[in-house]
Amino acid sequence: TLHDAVELIHAGAEKVSINSAAVKTPELVTEVANRLGSCATVVNIDPKRVVKDGKEVWEVFVNGGRVPTGIEAVDWARRVEQLGAGEIVLNCMNEDGVKNGYDLHQLALALEACHVPLIASGGAGQMSHFKDVFDVGVDGALAESVFHDNKILINDLKKYLSNKKIQVRI
Repeated sequence: TLHDAVELIHAGAEKVSINSAAVKTPELVTEVANRLGSCATVVNIDPKRVVKDGKEVWEVFVNGGRVPTGIEAVDWARRVEQLGAGEIVLNCMNEDGVKNGYDLHQLALALEACHVPLIASGGAGQMSHFKDVFDVGVDGALAESVFHDNKILINDLKKYLSNKKIQVRI
């Protein structure tokens, strides 16, 4: 809710991320952006690659990726930007946890469609995957298990990316 978002900011959060609630109540994105600013309003999108009518599409899922919505992900990204989102996190669910790399094609389509910062999520398994995703043009990349399992050390990744001419904070 808007109240929840305000409470999070008052508690010290820099940004709030809205996912399922944005799909269920799109005007919430605008309410949060109007109250807290677009820079504090992040929409997280969880698409899965599915086949519909013989065509591959990326469909938005909600409730932790369990419930399909019938909404196409790039269209939804465009819409949340219009609603006031200042940043989008695109969690490519087919790649999430697989560690074979980010869904570069889906991310490139989202980058073409939107003009707000895009953060990639889902797929990192090795350092080169981060280089690949930054080469596509995303503004940031998330990863979880490779860091939690110490497969990749954050300082080592930053040095690797810096050596590849990708701007990072060391």
